[in-house]
Amino acid sequence: MKVLIPTPLRSYTQQSAVEATGTTLAELLRDLDRRYPGIRFRMIDEQDAIRRHIRIFVNREQVYDLEWPLQPSDEVQILQALSGG
Repeated sequence: MKVLIPTPLRSYTQQSAVEATGTTLAELLRDLDRRYPGIRFRMIDEQDAIRRHIRIFVNREQVYDLEWPLQPSDEVQILQALSGG
Protein backbone atom coordinates (compact mmCIF):
# COMPACT_ATOMS: atom_id res chain seq x y z
CA MET A 1 0.00 0.00 0.00
CA LYS A 2 1.02 3.60 -0.46
CA VAL A 3 2.66 5.31 2.52
CA LEU A 4 3.19 9.08 2.45
CA ILE A 5 6.39 10.07 4.28
CA PRO A 6 6.83 13.47 5.98
CA THR A 7 9.83 15.59 5.08
CA PRO A 8 11.68 15.00 8.42
CA LEU A 9 11.68 11.21 7.77
CA ARG A 10 12.65 11.33 4.11
CA SER A 11 16.31 10.97 5.02
CA TYR A 12 15.40 7.29 5.52
CA THR A 13 13.38 6.77 2.33
CA GLN A 14 14.70 9.44 -0.07
CA GLN A 15 11.10 9.62 -1.33
CA SER A 16 7.84 11.33 -0.38
CA ALA A 17 5.83 8.13 -0.95
CA VAL A 18 6.82 4.48 -0.64
CA GLU A 19 5.15 1.08 -0.80
CA ALA A 20 4.85 -1.21 2.22
CA THR A 21 2.75 -4.18 3.29
CA GLY A 22 0.96 -5.35 6.41
CA THR A 23 -2.44 -6.39 7.65
CA THR A 24 -2.18 -4.05 10.66
CA LEU A 25 -0.50 -0.72 11.25
CA ALA A 26 2.10 -2.48 13.43
CA GLU A 27 2.99 -4.89 10.60
CA LEU A 28 3.19 -2.02 8.12
CA LEU A 29 5.62 -0.12 10.37
CA ARG A 30 7.77 -3.25 10.80
CA ASP A 31 7.85 -3.64 7.02
CA LEU A 32 8.87 0.01 6.63
CA ASP A 33 11.65 -0.55 9.18
CA ARG A 34 12.83 -3.63 7.29
CA ARG A 35 13.03 -1.58 4.09
CA TYR A 36 14.32 1.62 5.77
CA PRO A 37 16.18 0.64 8.96
CA GLY A 38 15.65 3.00 11.89
CA ILE A 39 12.49 4.70 10.62
CA ARG A 40 10.14 2.87 13.02
CA PHE A 41 12.00 4.12 16.11
CA ARG A 42 11.38 7.69 14.97
CA MET A 43 7.61 6.99 15.06
CA ILE A 44 7.16 4.40 17.83
CA ASP A 45 8.53 4.72 21.37
CA GLU A 46 10.02 2.15 23.74
CA GLN A 47 6.55 1.31 25.11
CA ASP A 48 5.39 0.39 21.60
CA ALA A 49 3.15 3.47 21.33
CA ILE A 50 2.97 6.13 18.64
CA ARG A 51 5.22 9.02 19.66
CA ARG A 52 3.30 12.15 20.72
CA HIS A 53 4.64 14.27 17.86
CA ILE A 54 3.60 11.72 15.21
CA ARG A 55 0.15 11.49 13.64
CA ILE A 56 -0.82 8.56 11.43
CA PHE A 57 -3.82 8.63 9.12
CA VAL A 58 -5.35 5.75 7.21
CA ASN A 59 -7.54 6.94 4.34
CA ARG A 60 -7.57 10.41 5.96
CA GLU A 61 -8.79 9.08 9.33
CA GLN A 62 -6.41 9.50 12.27
CA VAL A 63 -5.58 6.21 13.96
CA TYR A 64 -4.12 5.68 17.43
CA ASP A 65 -3.96 1.90 17.64
CA LEU A 66 -1.07 -0.09 16.18
CA GLU A 67 -3.45 -3.03 15.71
CA TRP A 68 -5.59 -0.99 13.30
CA PRO A 69 -6.48 -3.32 10.40
CA LEU A 70 -5.25 -2.38 6.94
CA GLN A 71 -6.30 -3.31 3.42
CA PRO A 72 -3.92 -3.38 0.41
CA SER A 73 -5.86 -0.49 -1.16
CA ASP A 74 -5.43 1.80 1.90
CA GLU A 75 -3.32 4.94 1.87
CA VAL A 76 -1.31 5.68 5.01
CA GLN A 77 -0.07 9.18 5.72
CA ILE A 78 2.47 9.89 8.43
CA LEU A 79 2.72 13.43 9.77
CA GLN A 80 5.34 14.76 12.15
CA ALA A 81 4.81 17.89 14.19
CA LEU A 82 7.65 20.38 14.17
CA SER A 83 8.50 22.63 17.08
CA GLY A 84 11.02 25.24 17.87
CA GLY A 85 11.32 28.80 18.84
